[in-house]
Amino acid sequence: MSGPAITPIDSARFEALVRARRDIRHFLADPIHETDVEWLLSMAHRAPSVGLSQPWRFVRIDTPALRERLAVHVDAQVGEAGKEYEGDQDRLYRSLKLHGLREAPVLFAVYCDDGTETGHHLGAVTMPEARRYSCVMAVHTLWLAARTRGIGMGWVSILQSAGVDAMLDIPSGWECLGLLCLGKPMSEEDMPELERRGWEQRTDWHSVVVRR
Repeated sequence: MSGPAITPIDSARFEALVRARRDIRHFLADPIHETDVEWLLSMAHRAPSVGLSQPWRFVRIDTPALRERLAVHVDAQVGEAGKEYEGDQDRLYRSLKLHGLREAPVLFAVYCDDGTETGHHLGAVTMPEARRYSCVMAVHTLWLAARTRGIGMGWVSILQSAGVDAMLDIPSGWECLGLLCLGKPMSEEDMPELERRGWEQRTDWHSVVVRR
């Protein structure tokens, strides 16, 4: 039995969506409607996962004091991580805004449940890290979905997972993949901030393809 016909999606519109995705650090204070938050999570939950294990776990941070503790923690880690830079690169690094934990209306910690029994370990026996790859797919799906509703997202990875786990009372076996800040962007930009600021340039896709 054949399923329903799938209408092709306009590739130009999809390309525009991918090109418009940004790692947002500057947010407006405007709240996000709860129906939008729920829709974004439902889209993330449609992401592919190894063995249909669906190992992603989204921990929503609603408590202001907890949010501030996370922000203080990340600020400290930003300072530590910056010790490897010197000279002009150090000055540029310290001028960058690397998270929006205090401003973003919605904040999640995203985790991978490595101990999940959903999917019965299919595809993860020889490559257990595939569960984490699946979680990354969920985050990217959420990221693109957010862009379709004018919502920006920033993925914060400058943190010590053990400290974040303790703050959030996370079950053992869950692995922290980062903090996700969501909200309306303060401005719309044609170019990623790190590229605009001269931190790095996007390479040509040909440079990352290897033939054997």
